[in-house]
Amino acid sequence: MSKFFASANSDSDSSSSEEELSELESGDEQQQPKTTTTSSAPRSRFLKAAGSDSDSDDDDSDSDEESLKDSDDESDDDDKKGAAKPMSRFMKGAASDDSDSEEEVKKVIKSAKDKRLDEMEAVVKTIDNAQRIDDWVTISKEFDGLNRLVERQRNINEPVPAFYVKTISQLEAFLNESIAKEKDAKKKMKAPNAKAMNGMKQKIKKTIKENDEAVAKYRSDPDAFEAEAANAAAGATAAAEAIVKPKKQRAEAAAAAAEEDDDFQTVGRGGRTETFTSEGLFKSLAAILEARGKKSTDKTEQIRKLSDLSGVADTPYKKIRVLLALVAARFDYNASANAYMPIEMWGNARKEVNELLSTLVSNHAYVIREETPDYDDETERQPGVNGEGDVVAVRGSIISFIDRLDDEFTKSLQNIDPHTTEYVDRLSEEKNLYETIVIGQAYFESTGQDDALSRCTMRRLEHVYAKQDVIIRALESNLAKTTVPIKSAIFPAPARVQEADGPTLLIRSLCTYLYKAAGPSSERARTRAMLCHIYHHALHAEYHVARDMFLMSHLQDSVQMADAATQILYNRVVVQIGICAFRVGLIRESQTALQDIFGTGRVKELLAQGVQKQNQYSTLTPEQEKLDRQRQLPFHMHINLELLECIYLVSSMLLEVPNMAFAGNDPELRKRIISRPFRRMLDYTDRQVFSGPPENTRDHIMQASKALQNGDCKGCIDLIRDIKIWKLMPGAEEVKDMLAKRIQEEGLRTYLFSYSSYYDTVSFAHLAATFDVEAKVVRSMVSKMIYNEELAASLDPTAGVIVFHRLELTKVQQLSQTLAERANTMLEQNERLLDAKLGEGKDQRTGGGGDRDRDAGQSGRRERRGGGPSRGRGRGRGRAQQFQALGQKV
Repeated sequence: MSKFFASANSDSDSSSSEEELSELESGDEQQQPKTTTTSSAPRSRFLKAAGSDSDSDDDDSDSDEESLKDSDDESDDDDKKGAAKPMSRFMKGAASDDSDSEEEVKKVIKSAKDKRLDEMEAVVKTIDNAQRIDDWVTISKEFDGLNRLVERQRNINEPVPAFYVKTISQLEAFLNESIAKEKDAKKKMKAPNAKAMNGMKQKIKKTIKENDEAVAKYRSDPDAFEAEAANAAAGATAAAEAIVKPKKQRAEAAAAAAEEDDDFQTVGRGGRTETFTSEGLFKSLAAILEARGKKSTDKTEQIRKLSDLSGVADTPYKKIRVLLALVAARFDYNASANAYMPIEMWGNARKEVNELLSTLVSNHAYVIREETPDYDDETERQPGVNGEGDVVAVRGSIISFIDRLDDEFTKSLQNIDPHTTEYVDRLSEEKNLYETIVIGQAYFESTGQDDALSRCTMRRLEHVYAKQDVIIRALESNLAKTTVPIKSAIFPAPARVQEADGPTLLIRSLCTYLYKAAGPSSERARTRAMLCHIYHHALHAEYHVARDMFLMSHLQDSVQMADAATQILYNRVVVQIGICAFRVGLIRESQTALQDIFGTGRVKELLAQGVQKQNQYSTLTPEQEKLDRQRQLPFHMHINLELLECIYLVSSMLLEVPNMAFAGNDPELRKRIISRPFRRMLDYTDRQVFSGPPENTRDHIMQASKALQNGDCKGCIDLIRDIKIWKLMPGAEEVKDMLAKRIQEEGLRTYLFSYSSYYDTVSFAHLAATFDVEAKVVRSMVSKMIYNEELAASLDPTAGVIVFHRLELTKVQQLSQTLAERANTMLEQNERLLDAKLGEGKDQRTGGGGDRDRDAGQSGRRERRGGGPSRGRGRGRGRAQQFQALGQKV
C-alpha cells in the first residue's frame, strides 16, 4: 500500500507517524512493508466513510476516539452489525442521510417565448392590482413597460397575446369610470395620481388606435376572441412540436433526402434543410434585414437567402419588397470605397433592377417612392384592400440604384488596365447599362417623379454627349431588343434617333428638358447640361454655334464656384472648342482657347486624365490623392493629349513665327510673346549644336518652324504632313490641306517681314510663284498688312508690283536709338537723386522751365521711338515720321 494511504481503522498514534516520516526521509519504503490486521479495504486518508456525516463539525473528534480502538474489535462489531463496506459519498449509489431526507424537486425548463409571455402576464397582474387601489402612477409606469414588451414581440415577428388586447380594453373602461368618479367626487385625488391618470388618456387612446381591429373584435365577442386565440396558440404549439425532432432523426431525414435528390441542398445546423415559403416570406425578410449591417453577417449567405426568397414571391408586392432588399444587399457586398464591385455581382444587380422596373411597369397599382406614409412591413398590401388606395406606395429608391450602377461601372473602368481585352469586354457592358437607364427614365416619366427623372436624364446625357453619331445609334438600336416597353412623350423614340439628325435631336431634347427643370437642386444639372450641349456641337465641328452658346452661358464667370466634376467638364469643353476652331481653320481662335490650359503646365490634371505630380512646392495628402484618383475619367473618354499638344504647337507656330519676324531686333516688340511654351521649345532647339531627323511630334513642329523662318514653305508643309497623330482627327486630309494653305500664307508674311528691306519693289507674280499661291491672294494679304500698319509699302496695280518705302531701321540705327534712350533714362534718375539730396526741385535749378524741357524731351523720345498717336502697332507710318524727323534720306 502506498505510503500516502493508510487503513481506515489503522493506529494513528505518534509512534507510527514518526515511523512513516522516517521511512519517507530514508527512502526505504519497499524494504519495510507495513502490515495491518484489519479486514477493511484500504482507502485514502483524505476520504471519509460513506455513511459518515461530512457536514458535522464533530467528525474530527469522533474519528480521533475511534482511532484509539483496537482494529480487530472494530471489525468484529462491523461483522455483527452486518454493515457494508464503507463507500465514498461521492460515488454512485452512495446513500446519505441528507440526500434521503431531501425531497426530489423536478426542474421545469421554459423556452424564451414562454418566458416572455410570463413576463407580460406578471406586468398585467401588477396593473390589475394597481387598479384595485386606484394607483395611477403604478398603472402608467407598468403600462409603458407592457407596451415595450409588446413592441419586442412585434420586432421578433411573434404574435401579440390575446390577454394584451383584453387588458387595454378593460383599462380603457376603467379609465373612463375613474374620470367620471373624479368629476363627482368631493375629495379630489392627489396631484401625482391625477397627473398620471391624465397622462394615461393619451397613452390609452394611442394604443387603442394602433390595435383598433383587435380591440373591436374583442369587444364584439370576448369569449369567441379568446377561444380563437387559444386555438391559434395550440395549433402553433402542435406545429412546433411536430417540427422539433431529435438531432439524429433530422440528420437521417436530411441524408435520405440527399440520396433521393442528386441536387445540392442548403443544410443548416443538425442537418435541417432551409426552405422558404410564400407564407413566411415577410418574416424571413425581416430577419434578414435585421441582420444587415452587423459585423458578423455573412453577406454572401444573405444574398443567397434573398435570391431564394425572390423565387417564392408569388405576388407583385412580395416581389417588389424582395428585389429592393436584394439589390441593396448586392451593393453592400463591397464596403471599400476604392475597389469596384465584382463584375458578376454588378451584372446580377443590373438584371434585378430591370426585373424590378418590369414588375412596376406591368403592375401600375404599385409605385416606389422615397417618402411614403408608414405601413406594416409584415402584411400583404393590395390596392383597395385594408384601407389602401388605388396606388400602393412602397418605400424605396430606384434612382439611387441606377446612380450606384453607373458609379460602379465607371469605377471599374478606372481600375481596369485600358490596354487589355478585359477593359474592352467591360466597356461592352455600357449598352446594357444604357438600356437600364432609359427604362428607368421611361418609368419616372410615367409616374411623374420629376426629381428622379432629371437625375436619370443627366445620367443618360453623360453617356452620349461625347460620342460619335455611329456609337449613339448603336446604343439606341439596342433598346429595340428590350422586353420592357419604352414610351416617352418628351424624348425621341429609338427609331427616330437612327435618322441622319437623330443623335443631335436626342442631345437637344435631353438638354432642353434639363434646362426647364425647376428648383435650386437642378442648378448643377442645368450647368452640366449646357456644357454637354456645347461639347456635342464642338465635337461635330459647329464652332460658331458652340462659341455663341459658351459666351451666352457666362459660365466662365461662375465656374470657380462649381464642384470639381463640373470644373473638369468645363475644361474639357474649352479644349474641345479649341480643337473645333482648329478643324475649321480658325488658327488664332484655337490658340487662344488652348492657351489657358497649356499655360498652366498641368494639362493632365485639369482634364482629369492624370494625377498631379508632387514636387517641392506642392504636397498632396493621401486623402487628396485618393479624391484625385476617384475623379479620373475612364480611358475611352480621354482627349488625346499628344493630338492636343500638336494642335496647340502648330497654331502657335503659325502665329509666333510671323510675330518674331515682325519684331525683328526691336526690343519692345520682342517682348510681345504669343506662346511662351512654344518660345521655350524653339529656343531649346536653336541652342542644339546638331539636330537629327525628327522622331516625335515636337521635333516635327520645331523643325517645321525653322523651315518657316527660313522661307522654306515646302519643307515646312512636308514636315507637318508627316506627323502621324493626325490620323486620330476626324477629316485629317482636309485639315492637312488647310494647314498647307495657311503655311503658305504665313510664310509669305514672314518673308515680307524679314526681307522687305532688301527690295525696292517686288511683283505679285514672283511672290505667287515662290509660295505657290494665287496672285489675288498675294494682293489681299499685302493690302491687309498695309492697312494694319505692319508693312510700309504701297501697291502699284498697273505694274502689278509692291513698292516698299524702305522704312526699316538698320542694326546700327536700332542700337543707337536704344543707347540714347538708356542714357536719357540714367540722366533722369541721377537728377532725381540729386534733387532728393539737395532738397531743391528741378524748377529752381532750371529757372522754371524744367517741366517744359522734360515734356519736350519725352516728346522727342516718343518721336524717336516712333510713338505717339500716329505710331500704330508696327513698322508703318510711325517709323516714316521718325525718319522724316531725323532728316534722313529714305
